[in-house]
Amino acid sequence: MNRRAFLAAALSTTMLSTLPARAADRATAQPFDHDQVISRARDLAATAYTPREEVPQDWLNLSYDQYKAHRFRTKRAIWSKTDNSYNVDLFLPGLYFRHAVQVNTVTDGMAKPFGFDMGLFDRGEIAPPLSTTGALGYSGLRLRTELDQPGKKTEFCVFQGASYFRAIGLGQSYGLSARGLALKTGDPMGEEFPDFTEFWLEAPAPGQRSMVVHALMDSPSVTGAYRFTITPGLPAVMEVEARLFAREDLSHAGLAPLTSMFLFDRTNRNRFDDFRPNVHDSDGLLIHNGNGELLWRPLANPTHLQTSSFVDENPLGFGLMQRSRRLGDFEDLEANYHRRPSLWVEPKGDWGKGAVTLVEIPADKEIYDNIVAYWRPRQQIAAGSEVPLSYRLSWGEEPHLETDLARVIDTAAGARIFGEPGRLMTVDFEAHPLLAGDPDDIEVHLSSPHVDPGVGVLQRNPGTGGLRLAFSFVPNAENHVELRLQLRRAGKPASEVWLYRWTA
Repeated sequence: MNRRAFLAAALSTTMLSTLPARAADRATAQPFDHDQVISRARDLAATAYTPREEVPQDWLNLSYDQYKAHRFRTKRAIWSKTDNSYNVDLFLPGLYFRHAVQVNTVTDGMAKPFGFDMGLFDRGEIAPPLSTTGALGYSGLRLRTELDQPGKKTEFCVFQGASYFRAIGLGQSYGLSARGLALKTGDPMGEEFPDFTEFWLEAPAPGQRSMVVHALMDSPSVTGAYRFTITPGLPAVMEVEARLFAREDLSHAGLAPLTSMFLFDRTNRNRFDDFRPNVHDSDGLLIHNGNGELLWRPLANPTHLQTSSFVDENPLGFGLMQRSRRLGDFEDLEANYHRRPSLWVEPKGDWGKGAVTLVEIPADKEIYDNIVAYWRPRQQIAAGSEVPLSYRLSWGEEPHLETDLARVIDTAAGARIFGEPGRLMTVDFEAHPLLAGDPDDIEVHLSSPHVDPGVGVLQRNPGTGGLRLAFSFVPNAENHVELRLQLRRAGKPASEVWLYRWTA
């Protein structure tokens, strides 16, 4: 596609996104395949970035309750009057969602825009009248299909806002999110948020379990073409194929980024006056590195932004887990944190050298997503380059990995009450055949480059059936202590590696 043809296509897309439904219905269907999305992204990257027009100001001025008062009429969902296996609901822009996206349907290889229609939404009593002209459209979409209730299409996946999307496994509640790409996360200059600007939804046949969603991404620094093959279940699985086109040098790119919330647990419970014992969507970062080592890093809510890099080559997988699975872990009857999904990233192909990167941002309320994890390539992505990327996302319970080692199920911290002032920590490991028998038969490998944590006391925890290690240390002058722990038996690993960063 030459530049003139590309600009014409871009202009027609912009016009279609503001056309009413009747005009879109009259639009002629065009042949479609994913290579066209790749060509669009490649041609976009060869031009200067053009910011998208925002929706009218009165849409942005909506309160949260006013925005929620606009409810999509599910009986008019995309494919609701067909025997296709999926229905697709749509979201209005406004409030936090400043831009509209173009939604297209693809049937038998032919794509057609789905026009904007306010008549698809019920307006509640508290919702004010809104402008009917300007850069209007939809802000995102929701997938529904039959899950565990025959004859009923239930939602399990949402794309909305920048390049964010999220899904749940059977019986779970929405929690953490994924993104198409993260740029400059935690950098002093500020983060850049690429947008999915257009979607193509392939119409699924009756009884088809998977659905294919294509997305075009754009931002000042990079463009991208994405293809998601989405299958519900436990876990819900997404096969992601992407191709990135760098407009500028990308010195800090985060591939397969995950975003979650961690407010407090028993490591920092004293900072919050709250009736609940824990509040978080995820409680740890799990890494299966290229050497086959299994690492567990409990999450933290620091008082200052902190970044941790776990250097690796060709990682086998990483993800943000929610290991706390009992209602009693949270005592929250509304948020259902114990039903939040874990999210596992399984890279495909050679991802080379880099680091699984964890960014933890201070937060004082659970409404903020303050945890980001992603793969950061060692080499920057040069302007003008193309980067193919392929990986699998699994939303649900923690993955079953070939490495059968005892997991860490709890970490707690507090001041040492007796003896020399310092910090006391306990690490609980699950009941596991490798940890059976006399705790004296288990080797404790506990170390720190900053302090002397000793060897601690290892004993059976009658409440869990597993082992608990209790140890203490005196903080250093910098109030920054890195800790590493693994249990071994006869010289071989019996547990995953526990890593922790303590800060005052």
